[in-house]
Amino acid sequence: MGCCGSAERTKREWRPLEDRSCTDLPWFLLFTLFCVGMGSICGFTVVTGGAARLVFGYDSYGNTCGRRNERIEGVKLSGLDHTDRKFVFFLDPCNIDLVQRKIKSMALCVSLCPTEELKTYQDLRRFAMINGSELCSYELPAHDYPAQTERFSRCPKLPVPRSKPLPVFNRCTPVDVSCYAKFAEAVVTFVGDSSVLHRLIAGVAASKEIIIGLCVLALALSMILMVIIRYISAVLVWILTSLVVLGSLAGTSVLWWLYIDYRLYGNDTSSKVLKDLKEEPKEELRDSGQALLVYAASATVFTIILLLLMLFMRKRVALTIALFHVAGKVFIHLPLLTLQPFVTFLALLLFWIYWILVLLFLGTTGNPEQNEETGLTEFRLTGSLQYLTWYHAVGLVWISEFILACQQMTVAGAVVTYYFTRDKNRLPVTPILSSVLRLVRYHLGTVAKGSFIITLVKIPRLILMYIHNQLKGRENVCARCLLKSCICCLWCLEKCLNYLNQNAYAATAINSTSFCTSARDAFVILVENALRVATINAVGDFVLFLGKVLIMTCTAFAGVLLLNYQRDYAEWLLPLIIVCLFSFLVAHCFLSIFEIVVDVLFLCFAIDTKYNDGTPGKEFFMDKALMEFVESSRRLERSGGRGRSRVKEAPSEGAEMKPMAPGTSSA
Repeated sequence: MGCCGSAERTKREWRPLEDRSCTDLPWFLLFTLFCVGMGSICGFTVVTGGAARLVFGYDSYGNTCGRRNERIEGVKLSGLDHTDRKFVFFLDPCNIDLVQRKIKSMALCVSLCPTEELKTYQDLRRFAMINGSELCSYELPAHDYPAQTERFSRCPKLPVPRSKPLPVFNRCTPVDVSCYAKFAEAVVTFVGDSSVLHRLIAGVAASKEIIIGLCVLALALSMILMVIIRYISAVLVWILTSLVVLGSLAGTSVLWWLYIDYRLYGNDTSSKVLKDLKEEPKEELRDSGQALLVYAASATVFTIILLLLMLFMRKRVALTIALFHVAGKVFIHLPLLTLQPFVTFLALLLFWIYWILVLLFLGTTGNPEQNEETGLTEFRLTGSLQYLTWYHAVGLVWISEFILACQQMTVAGAVVTYYFTRDKNRLPVTPILSSVLRLVRYHLGTVAKGSFIITLVKIPRLILMYIHNQLKGRENVCARCLLKSCICCLWCLEKCLNYLNQNAYAATAINSTSFCTSARDAFVILVENALRVATINAVGDFVLFLGKVLIMTCTAFAGVLLLNYQRDYAEWLLPLIIVCLFSFLVAHCFLSIFEIVVDVLFLCFAIDTKYNDGTPGKEFFMDKALMEFVESSRRLERSGGRGRSRVKEAPSEGAEMKPMAPGTSSA
């Protein structure tokens, strides 16, 4: 659907950077309404007091601390004026529910947290009389704490540890967190000896400057690798190819050697053993030779197929190398691409913080109910309000996918601008900013639709994963196999849709067409170049994986050198694990951008070779490296006597490409 007074073309014409128009406007309106709904949930929690109860805290009778409260019907001691009581105090802060991960103790609003350890009820009375902060239940008079018969259930558990209020959330928290050891033990289950945990934490604290420096090193290495990978891609690809071929040949040779060794020497040995064995072991021993023969024959067939694939796909491997070379040039011309992971991560982080806060608000929103087991007042959503949590959960997935899709569309738009600009010296001053502006002005609906499709697949997979975890150890073999099969199928479908969406965004960046039209056009192009796509994804993804491993290894090696002064090698473990995980995550974020660039370049290259043939009026847009690949392919085909070009000519009504501008730079 078009907007802004323009209509979508009925016939597919690839006209890069021309005829820009709004796409998928209804989906943009739907996504806007959905976001308004997300904001309404936050507003509902604020209006109904859920946000205030989370921030200021509330006691076990439903009173919000630091405020004048209204009486709750059926709940005694509710409706109290707690204007001067601004802090939440738990009578037994160490009484933690390990399943629900929450404190089960009675909570009171107090005017001051205990500033010292209180060991007796006389100390409780003295603290209340001096500071005016009553630490027992409201109905008990402070001057009579030691004589009250209900002091064991209505007063804090002795001794009362010294506490400090949490910033912002006003909860009295014990200064000595040793009472939370059981809770930490449930979270950190892999540590059996607390001394080991203390040593690991001490190692992290002592090495925090080194850890920060190594994280910065991983960041720098990732940015450098994106630029220099154009020079080392050919070496990596051919090393990879050689290792795969040699590994396959070696494995096949070992299997045949084992089989021949068994035939020559195994029969003599086994014949002596067979006399003392029963019939069933005899059959098993005889079958071992047949199994070795089957394994060796299968490995031989696999090796032959692999060698034939390498032989026939060697030119497509050369295309992968050329695309990596051009992708390196893209990052030189568009250096702001390196900032995309930072911007995306910041956007996701801000949204996730907002989402978690609203989720916590929802946890303290609703109607007050008394827990029959503990007698404490809790706030719960009832009736149709329960669906607010589900709506909020769907928003987490959809909006997160929307942010990631915006990154893909932004990168695709910048790369398309680079590829289809004949004179690279005439590129826009900030292609990334231009791409962002085009996205915001024209294509937010397309991004919303594509991310919604991913959401429709991801949510059922997450639900099945939750069911599988809940039923772990209780379901039968058939149900477990069925669940895992469904999860695996949905995961594969999600990956395929992600790849198709990415190419659809690139097609939209070129033609300004709707999501479905762009996805269909991109799918046709990909099917026509299926072998090239398979080669680029197989070889290219593995090369990028090697790059991630390279960055992680270099960072870990630097970490070992810097941590070498600590002779207690046990303290190395946690800092090195943190550094390795962070370096791999950073490398993954940056090289994922590189992967998007390569995929968009390939789609542009496929379109370029389909609708142009290099003749006057139909000049190629491609880079010099890709042009050399096309020319070498033509020479090989002519030398093979095929007498025709692999590059198809465009129909007479094809794309109206601009002629080569004078002074064109191949960049």
